[in-house]
Amino acid sequence: MKIVIATAVYYPQINGVAVFSHNLAMGLAGRGHEVMVICPSQTGRSYSRTVDGVKTMYLKSVEAKVYPDQIHPLPKQKKIFGVKIPRLLYKHGFRVSVFPKNAVGRILEEFQPDVVHVQVSDPIGLSVVRWARREGVPVVTTEHNQPEVFTEPLRMPGIVRRPVNALLYAYFRNRQSKSDFVTMPTEQAIRNLLSRGDIGVPIAAVSNGVDLSHYSPGAPSSEIYRKYGITNNVPTVIYVGRVDPEKKIGIVIEAFKQARKNLPNIQMVVVGDGVDKARLEKMVSNYNLPVKFVGRVVGEDLYELYKVGTVFATASPIETQGIVLIEAAASGLPLIAVDAGAVAEICQDGVNGYLCNVGDVDGIAEAMYKIMSDAKLRAKYAKASEKIAHEHDFEKTLDKYINIYERLTNSK
Repeated sequence: MKIVIATAVYYPQINGVAVFSHNLAMGLAGRGHEVMVICPSQTGRSYSRTVDGVKTMYLKSVEAKVYPDQIHPLPKQKKIFGVKIPRLLYKHGFRVSVFPKNAVGRILEEFQPDVVHVQVSDPIGLSVVRWARREGVPVVTTEHNQPEVFTEPLRMPGIVRRPVNALLYAYFRNRQSKSDFVTMPTEQAIRNLLSRGDIGVPIAAVSNGVDLSHYSPGAPSSEIYRKYGITNNVPTVIYVGRVDPEKKIGIVIEAFKQARKNLPNIQMVVVGDGVDKARLEKMVSNYNLPVKFVGRVVGEDLYELYKVGTVFATASPIETQGIVLIEAAASGLPLIAVDAGAVAEICQDGVNGYLCNVGDVDGIAEAMYKIMSDAKLRAKYAKASEKIAHEHDFEKTLDKYINIYERLTNSK
């Protein structure tokens, strides 16, 4: 088949949608399909390139300097008279294609896809859907987000956040109703959506999936400790992902601080970068905690860094699935997370870790203590994590999407 993937974020950006879109494109091409990705340019100008059989069309874009691009490391905050100045703008901002309709139309007319798969309701995604509906090309939509992803970072009061969330849900539902098929990463995410009424099109849970060939339990190489300045042979709480306010990493650090009262010989490693990093580094410094921020890491080093962990912990309440949870589970780590969104399908309470209430510092601290102080429990949870991760092998995800595409194209 000839398949178009439309997305607002793409490799080498690091977030769930970008990683999934890249994995899907490469996986489909590896199965012999002709794949094109359409996304915003990371330079501002339009260009294209083909890598491993995937042609990516980067469309003209502008910077939204209020949010970082998730590619370049964030520079240290400037100081005036010793006081750090809050960041209002970023040198390398998140990029958006503002008026892509004509460019999208030209690209699709030339490529003539059999099916289009839209990841985000940005201008590119909306333009692709309009073209596809006009031309009778099947549209698959994957809903990766929930309103809280957008409203949580703004720290809106509840009286404002609730109606805004309702409007965003209405927008998402309207977008999905224009598709021929809708997927979401988990059954729980679908239940949340359908609690507001039927969307009028078929919908199914398809895991984002993880290439399990990259992740496995075991000891990391000794070089990884030296390279990233991490103390060896110390029980370690690890977090991997964006370091942004909505991820609530500060809650994990507070819990880590409490857990050290009973487990003084533990450390924490944070892998990732984001707008909240400077605040968290100051927090760690004030508490005098052994927390190492190693920055953004990809590839082989990331696979090894998971193995540094004794337990993976996150307090993020906005995950529709959480790819990093699957990666951590595949690396044989017990999990600690909060019971929000669809996390419970990966972090199963009392099976491969603990689910805590949102914002529950004491509960997360207690979970850290239970897992890190009990070798038998760790081994039990680690084995269960591997089994759960196996259900999210990306090859199974590819099988499901190819089946959806084929059914839609045959019906057309």
